[in-house]
Amino acid sequence: MGVVTFVPTRLVSWVSAPWLVLALLVPLLAGCPRGGGGAPVAPPPSDVATDTSLGPGDVFDVVVYGEKDLSGTYRVDTDGTIVFPFVGRVKADGLQPNALAEVLARRLEEGGYLREPQVSVFVKEYNSKRISVVGAVERPGTFTMTPGMTVVQAISMASGFTPMADRDGVVVTRRVDGRLQRYRVRVEDITEGRAPDFPLRPGDTVYVPERLF
Repeated sequence: MGVVTFVPTRLVSWVSAPWLVLALLVPLLAGCPRGGGGAPVAPPPSDVATDTSLGPGDVFDVVVYGEKDLSGTYRVDTDGTIVFPFVGRVKADGLQPNALAEVLARRLEEGGYLREPQVSVFVKEYNSKRISVVGAVERPGTFTMTPGMTVVQAISMASGFTPMADRDGVVVTRRVDGRLQRYRVRVEDITEGRAPDFPLRPGDTVYVPERLF
């Protein structure tokens, strides 16, 4: 007795019309993000304020206008303070640069050293604030954040992409109000001028996935 093979009519209709299968699959595949584990493609939220407060290890310039001997570069000590001429030890930890400038100006005036001093503070290194770059980069690690650092700059600090990196699948993970938010960044679009760069925040993690093929 011969072997009888039963093929359902519904299956035959699908097989005989492969274009129909493709027509249904293409929209689904088009909606799947490349790399990034489904992170949304979006700019950073505008309501997330940049933390520019000072902390231990941060380096900044103090400029006292008209007083070169008082102007100079300072690093916040591990106890969160600096030692300033005439004024002595001043707490810098947690202060915004302009707030520290106001404190120094007030202390200089109250001590009778200067009359209406004009003081400015310019941050050079935010060593207390760091970002991490992991995945398909040449030198993964944690790096000191500089003012205005972007995703492209962070990847450059990690010595750039590996040959297998998915440049359009980069994901930035950020903690916002106690919850982790993830943003996919198309670095290829940024470097070719089709999109603005993505500004980073202290504590961000930049993940570069590998290409699937």
